[in-house]
Amino acid sequence: MAFLASICAVAIWIYLLLGRGKFWLLREAEVADRPAPRRVAVIVPARNEAKTIRRALASLVEQDYSGAWHIYVVDDHSEDRTAEVAREAAGPELVTVIQARPLAEGWTGKLWALAEGVAEAESFQPDYVLFSDADIVHAPESISQLVGRAEAGGYDLISSMVKLQCETLAEKALIPAFVFFFFMLYPPRWTEDPKRATAGAAGGCILMRWPALARMGGIASIRGELIDDCALAKAVKKNGGKLWLGLTSKTRSIRSYETFGAIGRMISRTAFWQLRHSTALLAGTVAGMFVTYMLPPLLLFSGRLVPAGLGVYAWILMLVGYAPALRFYGVSMLWAPLLPLVALFYTGATIYSAIEYWAGRGGEWKGRAQDRKT
Repeated sequence: MAFLASICAVAIWIYLLLGRGKFWLLREAEVADRPAPRRVAVIVPARNEAKTIRRALASLVEQDYSGAWHIYVVDDHSEDRTAEVAREAAGPELVTVIQARPLAEGWTGKLWALAEGVAEAESFQPDYVLFSDADIVHAPESISQLVGRAEAGGYDLISSMVKLQCETLAEKALIPAFVFFFFMLYPPRWTEDPKRATAGAAGGCILMRWPALARMGGIASIRGELIDDCALAKAVKKNGGKLWLGLTSKTRSIRSYETFGAIGRMISRTAFWQLRHSTALLAGTVAGMFVTYMLPPLLLFSGRLVPAGLGVYAWILMLVGYAPALRFYGVSMLWAPLLPLVALFYTGATIYSAIEYWAGRGGEWKGRAQDRKT
């Protein structure tokens, strides 16, 4: 049994490194040429973002872009000074702050805010719409690079995984793995391939062609989705759109996750939703995580030479795959051997997500209950 398990672990890691679009390399895209000036509507959904929105808006106002752009901040019934800070941060020439109407039945909060922003931006007659979270600080050339890449490649949706904050102990332990797992689920090469169903996007920074949004039926076509970014990408691809997914070190999130609990809640609020509330998929995910990540080091205690040796080999392959994520975040390679423990944490958060759903509590984000069993 130990021998077969060790063979399985090695086979999984050979497949992940060689057969899944080389997702683990985490290479940034080449710099795009400056595009012809296009009109860009920037929509920033904001709920309780008073701490971050000033810097986020400043980075958008100060863009080095030759085309016309206008920023629409949608205050999603914040309980802090989000709207006031947004109005103070920039003048009305480039920024419009609107109050979202009461959340409509059947909609998730962020998608409702995006739809409100899209409706407001229609009069601007944009060529593109940029969905940007209120904690994202853009590089000065961000809009120019996004539009340039879309124009050069004929893409209908461009999504950049921005560099997440990685300063606290919890962030150093868990954030590189979050990005590693994300690209494992949605390999950029597979997302771009029109022959594959894979469609991934990172919600903090998504640029879309305005006509592509119309072809998919607008935001209303995905109104009940909880994982809104990937649902948006899937809808675009389903309607014949061309996708690009990558990452950037220049545009960053300034949202801080100071504790392991904060990151655990961020994971658990959508994990069971992603498994479609399936007990079978949950069991398969737990088993898969165990064999892929936890089993290799455990084989060292099997008492048998060959399984232990194969376990070490699988563990080494794991370190090779994880190293680029640590390098991207400037985190010590001493964290690499701890990936099995990190995977155990993520597995626990996924199980907790299911428990919360079954208990009728669901996840919570910014004071709103999400994915609650009725």
